[in-house]
Amino acid sequence: MAQSATHPFDQATALFFDGERFHGETRPEYYNMVGPFGGITAATMLNAAMLHPARLGQPLALTVNFAAPAKVGPFVVDVIVARTNRSTQHFSMSMIQDAEVVTTATAVFGLRRDSWSHVEAVMPDVPTPGDVPRFEAPAPLPWMQWYHVRLIRGSALDDVEDAVTYQWMRDDPPRPLDHAALAALCDTFVPRVYVKLKRPVPIGTVTFTVYFLADPDTIFRQGTNELLGVARATRFHQGYFDQIGEVWSQDGELLATTTQLVYMKT
Repeated sequence: MAQSATHPFDQATALFFDGERFHGETRPEYYNMVGPFGGITAATMLNAAMLHPARLGQPLALTVNFAAPAKVGPFVVDVIVARTNRSTQHFSMSMIQDAEVVTTATAVFGLRRDSWSHVEAVMPDVPTPGDVPRFEAPAPLPWMQWYHVRLIRGSALDDVEDAVTYQWMRDDPPRPLDHAALAALCDTFVPRVYVKLKRPVPIGTVTFTVYFLADPDTIFRQGTNELLGVARATRFHQGYFDQIGEVWSQDGELLATTTQLVYMKT
């Protein structure tokens, strides 16, 4: 797939600031089942905070709440700087389309400093990317064309009892990693309920969070390398399930963790 001058990801998350609000447009190329791919919406909301003229520091956390599916077409994002402290800055954001709120979000930015460091999580021992074939979904959705995923375990076709997935992943065509792309990659996993039941069912993400655990230099240093994603669930109950994930660099750096709560109809 030839790479254009502007990567499709950057086209899909592009925003224009008129001095008061950000303006963007939902694109069909990143559509999911009934609305945009959640990862692209999350990246767009983060981008609004990143581009805000009062922004200080780098992203620490992002939470996105999907109130309703956005339609293909224009939208605006209102951004409020809720509070700025000495080390952290807090944003509140709303995506509005046709005079209705379709997505809300909060973001925390911060200034990082040297401190004691320790990683409690352990990166799984998995085959290298070159030893794992690219995953081809039985019925791919539009957004999936922009991601190169090598599924090690945990697809809906695997003969495993748990709902754990390991996968190598990157943008396709390749794109240098930044915070927005990392946030979107955190939402590229096969839904946990598909893995557990071995079949698709109607679902929809309700809320999605990313914690950026690596410093910006470490994130940017990944370039276009494939990253290891790990995802699992803890409970499926009364119409909802959770997903907990990790994103690792090939050399063992924990870049981000992620959680989400998903509606299911079974």
